[in-house]
Amino acid sequence: MRIAAFSWLFFLHDLMILERGTIREQMNLTIKICGITNVEDGIASAQAGANAVGFMFYEASPRHVTIEAAVEIARQLPPYVMRVGVFVNADVGFVFSAMTQCMLNLLQFHGDEPPEFCRQFGAMTMKAFRVKDAQSLEPLPNYHTDAFLLDSYVAGRQGGTGEKFNWDLAIEAKKFGRPIFLAGGLTPQNVAEAVRTVRPFGIDVSSGVESAPGRKDHAAIREFIRAARNAG
Repeated sequence: MRIAAFSWLFFLHDLMILERGTIREQMNLTIKICGITNVEDGIASAQAGANAVGFMFYEASPRHVTIEAAVEIARQLPPYVMRVGVFVNADVGFVFSAMTQCMLNLLQFHGDEPPEFCRQFGAMTMKAFRVKDAQSLEPLPNYHTDAFLLDSYVAGRQGGTGEKFNWDLAIEAKKFGRPIFLAGGLTPQNVAEAVRTVRPFGIDVSSGVESAPGRKDHAAIREFIRAARNAG
């Protein structure tokens, strides 16, 4: 039931959006631009056709944003763009505060959060897993979040590494019955191959469309989304 609700949530954001007098048709692939730190990058992502943007509420990240900064960005985004909060071992109270103030549609947990932690917020949730090998998939069945995000394992780093992992493992993860977001080392140059190979529910990019950590390259965002949509 929750899986269907999750898919429907994104479907509603893609289906027949009225924008500048035109109607956008539903797009099957969900594209998330993560690590948004300023209004300009958020708006550029929306205008390029992103379904979702991610706010990194993790102080150790070069893409970290405060709740106050994320509120300002979220207010200026079109209503059909999903606001995703990314948390790494955050306090419960902080997650609730960010969720309510920033109008978050989806909570992404990218640390060592146990299954019960992810279930307590009354919101759509996605658990991220850093994939090193087949053993990395073993915890997935324990999590009853609405989706899984698969990222590359790099020792000591929580996402945004620019490194790929074995995409065959992403295909294998589909057997657990949750929508799969593919992340890790995606760029405008390889995203079409990734989409054709894995056929994920969604894709997530951060460093692959940046001019510097925390600053997006708007041309790269457009190229990335165009390549992903045209992957066939």
